[in-house]
Amino acid sequence: MGVQGIIGRKVGMTQIYGENGAAIPATVIEAGPCVVIQRKTAAKDGYEAAKLGLVAKSKVKRISRSVKQCYEKIGLPPCRVSREIRVDADAEFQVGDRIAVDMFTPGDSVNITGVSKGKGFQGVIRRHGFSGGAKSHGSMFHRAPGSIGASAYPSRVLKGMKAAGHMGDARITVGNLKVERIDVENNLLIVRGAVPGAAGGYLIIIRKSGAPLKG
Repeated sequence: MGVQGIIGRKVGMTQIYGENGAAIPATVIEAGPCVVIQRKTAAKDGYEAAKLGLVAKSKVKRISRSVKQCYEKIGLPPCRVSREIRVDADAEFQVGDRIAVDMFTPGDSVNITGVSKGKGFQGVIRRHGFSGGAKSHGSMFHRAPGSIGASAYPSRVLKGMKAAGHMGDARITVGNLKVERIDVENNLLIVRGAVPGAAGGYLIIIRKSGAPLKG
């Protein structure tokens, strides 16, 4: 069993049509190609993982000397984006192996991880879905959070209290997304539904265990 994940970039959302003519919301992802740039083992690093690099379309110019030397050591061109993916101890792959979108087949289930859109500082109504107070004339409680604790005991605000604050810009994983179509020539992966992040954001697509391996 080899690496069951790949790095992708969100192109945007669209819709496709099923056999019955129903419109299906879908996300277009430019998946790979990627290359294995490092193998991490439990004996040396404490866990089993593969470090993948997204093959850059243009030459990577701004890169530190230490990173450049690491790529020269393995004989690969520098990658602008790299991510680690957990693998099984018996996974068979080597540094330099190429991973492309053809590792998926229509009907596969995938888990996709990305960084959600940042919304900045938001109040409790938008951030947590609070209902707010009355909208009637004279009300002075419209979008306030309400009581956040007792005055006598414990006389403090408990940890985890829902309040206004920073919203979005968090690492989110969406599971069980169905692969609808694959365009091997253009490295495109079309999955049903929405994925985290804005267009142009980088994603990690993991093929769910238990799905039949191609080949």
